Amino acid sequence: MKGFIEDIEDLAVKNKSYRKVLYTASDTQLVLMTLNPLEEIGEEVHNLDQFFRVEEGTGEVILDGVRKPVHPGVAILVPAGARHNIINTGTHRLKLYTLYSPPNHRDGVVHETRAQADADPEHFDGVTTEVPNPGVGAITGHKATA
Repeated sequence: MKGFIEDIEDLAVKNKSYRKVLYTASDTQLVLMTLNPLEEIGEEVHNLDQFFRVEEGTGEVILDGVRKPVHPGVAILVPAGARHNIINTGTHRLKLYTLYSPPNHRDGVVHETRAQADADPEHFDGVTTEVPNPGVGAITGHKATA
């Protein structure tokens, strides 16, 4: 099956890895992220669009110099060229998912910590997700639902 059908909120809340690429299509990529208390993504600028949705925890987003609080349910759209950062200002993990368009990371990459992510120069290499078993959800192996 091509495509991804899963409970993204449940996957995001259960995720403990700093970065976990779940699915990579030719034009979009789905990634889970977890920030520990006082951890941040780090200020960055991409030449692509990026969407975030917070599922658990509290923090702040800085988007082109504008600082706003974030909490579960908050969506953030970062257009290409915008300087941005997400900071966990809480005492519990900040769990979120993000969509890159086009993809930004190598398909299937998992970084348990930010230090691992910072040390890995990986980038999207053009390889997308393929699931050889029809009707099985990407990565998790759960039966896909209609």
